[in-house]
Amino acid sequence: MTTSRRKFIKISALGIGGLVTSTSALNLFGKNSYLNNKTALNITQNLKKTATYCEVCFWKCAAWAHSDEQGNIKKIIGNETDPHCFGRLCPRGTGGVGMYHDEDRLKTPLIRTTINGEETFREASWEEALDLIASKFKDIKEKYGAESFALLKHGSPGKHLEHLFKAYGSDTVAEPAYAQCRGAREAGFNLTYGSWIGSPEPTDIRDTKCLVLIGSHIGENMHNSQVQEMSDAIDNNATIITVDPRLSTAASKSQYWLAIKPATDIALMLAWMHVIIKEELYDKAYVKRYTIGFDELKDHVENFTPEWAYGITTIKPEDIRKTAREMAHAAPAVIIHPGRHVSWYGDDTQRARAMAILNGLLGSWGRRGGFYFKESISVPKFPHPKYPHPKWDWRDIGEKFPLAQMGITTEVIRHAIPSKDNKYPVKAMMVAGTNITKSIPNKKLLEEAIDELEFMVVIDTMPMDVTGYADVVLPECTYLERYDGIRSATNREPSIAVRVPAVKPKYDSKPGWWIAKQIGERIGLGDFFKYDDYKEVIEWQLKKMGTSLEEMEKIGVKHYPRKSGPMYLVEGENHEFPTASGKIELYSKELKDLGFDPMPLYTKHPEPPQGFYRLNYGRSPMHTFSRTANNPNLNDLKSENNLWVNPKVARIIGLKTGQSVWLKNQDKITSTFSIKVRVTERIRWDSVYMVHGFGHDNKKLSRAFGKGINDTEMVTKTMIDPIMGGTGMRGNFVEILTEDPHKTVEI
Repeated sequence: MTTSRRKFIKISALGIGGLVTSTSALNLFGKNSYLNNKTALNITQNLKKTATYCEVCFWKCAAWAHSDEQGNIKKIIGNETDPHCFGRLCPRGTGGVGMYHDEDRLKTPLIRTTINGEETFREASWEEALDLIASKFKDIKEKYGAESFALLKHGSPGKHLEHLFKAYGSDTVAEPAYAQCRGAREAGFNLTYGSWIGSPEPTDIRDTKCLVLIGSHIGENMHNSQVQEMSDAIDNNATIITVDPRLSTAASKSQYWLAIKPATDIALMLAWMHVIIKEELYDKAYVKRYTIGFDELKDHVENFTPEWAYGITTIKPEDIRKTAREMAHAAPAVIIHPGRHVSWYGDDTQRARAMAILNGLLGSWGRRGGFYFKESISVPKFPHPKYPHPKWDWRDIGEKFPLAQMGITTEVIRHAIPSKDNKYPVKAMMVAGTNITKSIPNKKLLEEAIDELEFMVVIDTMPMDVTGYADVVLPECTYLERYDGIRSATNREPSIAVRVPAVKPKYDSKPGWWIAKQIGERIGLGDFFKYDDYKEVIEWQLKKMGTSLEEMEKIGVKHYPRKSGPMYLVEGENHEFPTASGKIELYSKELKDLGFDPMPLYTKHPEPPQGFYRLNYGRSPMHTFSRTANNPNLNDLKSENNLWVNPKVARIIGLKTGQSVWLKNQDKITSTFSIKVRVTERIRWDSVYMVHGFGHDNKKLSRAFGKGINDTEMVTKTMIDPIMGGTGMRGNFVEILTEDPHKTVEI
């Protein structure tokens, strides 16, 4: 075992009000919501109200932050006119108060140093830290070219830093939201409809008659408006069909729970297509007018019968036929939901294609109760010089994945490891707003890459695990303490929202825009930052959009009329889709020309060996990834994850609910911490399940340290999507250990 030159340092060595929730996430937005407007008024009537939008998750609900005369955040309430939340925030949104008040926050810049032969961090001034970073920007550019400095980012601070990097000459930029989350669905739907799904998804759930969820956990991922609309759909007696090896919150609200064998979803969807076409349940007029490739698809699915699928999926043929007919009966007001986190098995673009094709057969794209045509309003670009053209960028790093449309995080990381074949070396890295040790699979690869870096900067609000690898750590202030870019997201009608600082930054933390500007000015890029305060940028943009910051501070959200045309297809009229053919492409010539299957095929995936179980993971309505585990408000609601185990498995191993166990995966990686068992019929016998985002090993996270298991630690095997480079992470198998494998045996 080699010793790392870049030692992981636990920042802890430096010594530097709860919410009411419901047992069902879907109830949070029902008619008896736990916080009604009358209560909110009583709580906030003597407080200052400031317009913002949430950063606890990336649905970015518009809200009002309420602060007292001493400048303390007391409450956050949803903006009633916002289509992302309709005035009702989820637990995470209201829990933003805890993010601001968390005393474990990063408080001052830190610089790696060596004292008495031991690596540690020391406190530094902003001037010293920024000067050091600027000198490294200059050194890297001079020695290797600007392209060798990479940015891994997420969220609002990432936008400011991406501007800095492009001005510097580097477009070596990536974020886990693409290859580790939703990239495959964007590629699959883009191949079919010529359009990304985007965020928020243009799913017309409020008017749907049938909602099909394939591993999509609405109610646990808490994408606010979708949860509310699903609650309304349930009240309106819409049919809910959930395909999942686990009885999720959504499955518990469904008429049909298809407890599918993991990794067999494509087989089920091919069988659904078979039934829909064989029984002539597809929308004939829609298919004829708007699609190409139907005849090829018909021949393709001829032999994919429900009986064939039964042997693969374990779902009975009568259930496959019954659910296919339910969809067709509801069509076109039916949604086969594209999901969000879809990096599962390495054939994820083709699985997304299968979802897209089903929607096309049923005529739901561009139809009420299916998918509406989304629209947003463009925010004017604040003037700056033209970016220099880099010699190479993220496209070159991901060149073997022909349909990658964003930087692939794992490929950028891989290119930090020197080799004779590495034409695009990454020598330095900035990580902002993403705890990559919890979001990136294959910890060994990550640590090897980080060890080779000449310089690494981490910007975060909290001492997340990734900060321990940095040369410089910069404390960012929370979203409640800063200006950020104008939120303009796709929706039924265009709207914008602003983020205004409700209070001054706590401790010695700074906003992302300020950090980017300070570095930029130090390396001679001042012309790209022609403002003293980001407020000036927002004021200029809002004026161009026919409003003002003064108005937006009063209303928070401004709505604009649609200009792109109707929200749905006009019946009987032709429509040109933004594909090469102008049609919905059931058969993809583009995939065929690239050497891939033009239509989805089921491929058998490895199964757990004897004594092992497939590791499935998901979300909690109280938490966002790993970033909120230490939040005092949200930790109070859920402080650790549990391991869901089927009773049959529990009997074999001798497990009881509440018992602590450890996990070891197929590559003999053992979990650092233990996890408590939950024995439940809600999970298949061949799988176990846990919520993502726990198992933090930084003691500075006083509430989250050592609580539960970090599922990413167990993900050492990935299946790479050859079409767009996504990292499938659900092919890992674990055995359950009842004895502490880390216990020291005394002799």
